Amino acid sequence: MELSQPEAIYQERVNRFAAARDQVAARWSQVANWRLLLLLAAGLTAAFGWWRAITPLIWLGGVFLVGFLGLVAYHNRLRDRRDRLALRHDINAEGLARLRRDWEALPLRRPPDPPPNDPVARDLDLLGPASLQHLLGTPRTPAGLRTMQHWLLHAAAPDSVQARQAATIELAPQIDLRDDLATSGNNAAGLERAFHDLRMWAITPPWLQHQPLLRWLARISPIALLLSIALESAGLIDIPLWLVFLTLNLLLNLLGRHTLQTQSRLLDRRDLLVAYSELCTLANSADWRADELRRLQERLRAGGLRAEQQLARLGRIAVMAEYSRSILFPILQFILLWSYHVCDLAERWQLTAGDHLEDWLETLGEIEALAALATLRHDHPAWCTPEMIGAPEIRATALGHPLLPPDRCVPNDVVIGPPGGFLLITGSNMAGKSTLMRAIGVNTVLAQAGGPACAARLQLPPLSLATSMRVQDSLAQGVSYFMAELRRLKAIVDQAEAAAAAGQICCYLLDEILQGTNSTERQIAARRVIRHLIGLGAVGAVSTHDLSLADVDDLAAAASLAHLGEQVGDTPGGELHFDYKLRPGLAPTTNALRLMALVGLPGDDLVSGNRDISRLKNG
Repeated sequence: MELSQPEAIYQERVNRFAAARDQVAARWSQVANWRLLLLLAAGLTAAFGWWRAITPLIWLGGVFLVGFLGLVAYHNRLRDRRDRLALRHDINAEGLARLRRDWEALPLRRPPDPPPNDPVARDLDLLGPASLQHLLGTPRTPAGLRTMQHWLLHAAAPDSVQARQAATIELAPQIDLRDDLATSGNNAAGLERAFHDLRMWAITPPWLQHQPLLRWLARISPIALLLSIALESAGLIDIPLWLVFLTLNLLLNLLGRHTLQTQSRLLDRRDLLVAYSELCTLANSADWRADELRRLQERLRAGGLRAEQQLARLGRIAVMAEYSRSILFPILQFILLWSYHVCDLAERWQLTAGDHLEDWLETLGEIEALAALATLRHDHPAWCTPEMIGAPEIRATALGHPLLPPDRCVPNDVVIGPPGGFLLITGSNMAGKSTLMRAIGVNTVLAQAGGPACAARLQLPPLSLATSMRVQDSLAQGVSYFMAELRRLKAIVDQAEAAAAAGQICCYLLDEILQGTNSTERQIAARRVIRHLIGLGAVGAVSTHDLSLADVDDLAAAASLAHLGEQVGDTPGGELHFDYKLRPGLAPTTNALRLMALVGLPGDDLVSGNRDISRLKNG
């Protein structure tokens, strides 16, 4: 089977990075052997030279040792390069899994916070496994994952949508840059606690900066201590002045417990800071033209500060804090007052850049989210850029479900609106009504997030989305299925009323509503709900098996009828075939009894059953 262009690109990159990774890994193994040989040669040569008092051999052992240390540094660089190439390979392998919708092979990345209880997200598969979040899961940092989730759950204003669209169009072909962002961001993956603590610490009021006496004593006392020890050792003074300064150091340690706390706040932050510094470097060095991307670059340079430089500076301070884990730290602390110097540098960084950190991290999160939408655009070049229009209706040409594999996605033309009307979708079981409804909803979410849509063309106005598809009862709360449905419908009506009061549009998607009661009351209640939504100026689509839903005159006039059906094989008891194509009018057939027979359930004969159904439809 011929590969699509994005699939061929990913496959070529997977092969290239795998070959380069294996080549570097082989060299890494060779250097490991040479390291061992040089270390043995250094030890044996120096030992033999010492035993035989042959000075040149001792020097030769020193040369071997220097060579060993050089190989250690080279070996570490090879390891880093190997790991980076392995990560590049995995990133592009994920691209192949994403194209094929191979959810098992595709990592699910999401913020560690509990997911919000959002009924629209649950109905449309926006969050969790095999979801839109799963498909767009290329961000690696906590900030990027949180931003992407927020964009999926909250529609952007039309101006923001257009700005994001322009940014993703520019980023889509920049696959190397997007890989660089993912590679650098990977170092921050899983460091949510460190991410949160860093943000909180950055805005904490400094302590040592308000203790000028302690700051100066912490600078002077260690120097005086070392100087007095040197002078006494040289015989220049006879008085043990070093005891005075050592006592002063001990006293400062007792008074400076807060400096140890500040030092501990920077522990295990180096990888996080390096990752964010690299991300800022990538963003600031890019030659972007889209206004949204340039705006984000300006935020990384606000106040005359460059985010990558400041984060790298804080990373170096974090490395100094790591010495607190050394067995030599007590010496550093009592002689040099190490925690005072770390705290002083860290608090001075706070005063300079602490107020900007939150905005820098949010900016990087937005860049990662834009890169995720750009990746989706790159992966599906046939998808369209949605048009945000003022007309109060949704018009889609060749609309498909974004979460389906492209070879299984069946496109349909859909029109919803204008206000005063609704799309009534009927059809047999398994014909694809629910999938079509979700396709409408998911593409609306993508459009209002600033991404591409799985359609040849999609036009829609700014709107709020309301759905009732996967209603659940609750044993713990004592809520029956029918009551849960009623509560969900009440929330939709409230949302439509609020939108109407604000002069906005609510789009409702109702899939087989009010199944938890008898058919007579279901018909009456469903008609009342739809009639009320129409009166509020909302637009929407309703799917149902109930062919009599639009029999009432006012609903019949408002309904635009469409259906999804099936074809039956020529042989007796032939299997059903679904083409998932939307056609005008009411569904002409039903298939519940035939499906019962196909799965082996007992029942009446299909012919008489179909006669009964026909009799019911004809009154």
